[in-house]
Amino acid sequence: MKLPKIVQAGDPVLRTAASPVPPEMIGTRKLKDLVATMVEVMRKAPGVGLAAPQIGVGLQIMVLEDAEALMGKLSTEDREIRGRAPFPLTAIVNPTLLSLGGSVASPGGAGRATFFEGCLSVSGYMALVERDLRVEVSGLDPDGEPVHWVAEGWPARILQHEVDHLRGTLYVDRMLTRSLCSNDEAQRWIGKPVAEVRAALGV
Repeated sequence: MKLPKIVQAGDPVLRTAASPVPPEMIGTRKLKDLVATMVEVMRKAPGVGLAAPQIGVGLQIMVLEDAEALMGKLSTEDREIRGRAPFPLTAIVNPTLLSLGGSVASPGGAGRATFFEGCLSVSGYMALVERDLRVEVSGLDPDGEPVHWVAEGWPARILQHEVDHLRGTLYVDRMLTRSLCSNDEAQRWIGKPVAEVRAALGV
């Protein structure tokens, strides 16, 4: 089966709030096939998350997965700074997201963190984006079973990014605009302290 292309910024489907998946679709082969297609597209890209609007489907569905192979270029220190750790494939239908502020490890902290972020639907670019450190997401899996996930660090960032897609929002709406750069140019900044990047780019 030929996989659908990833929709790029400029397509109205990315700027329209996705519709809830209707109850009669939950648990059906049609929904499971759609989720399976989304997973294939995400892994082929490769990416760590994909929302249904990114393949032109205006429904509240997202798939996420962060595998060890995708973070191989990051040092142990960079992983710790980002709070990045592998997590298994997860599909969430009709998600709701709640900010929980700071991380468990640093209660009372700022509750937000700024890092470079990219998007499969804004191909070739990335920018600094501030996100909540800790979130709670609830929804259903494709079979209709409840999903509840309290996430922090990088998984929390991925969840916020994908839920944004379902609301018609792209990371470019939240980015620190002066930090926008091509993926090639961004290589000079990846791994450097965010404060240094902000100072160099006048952010």
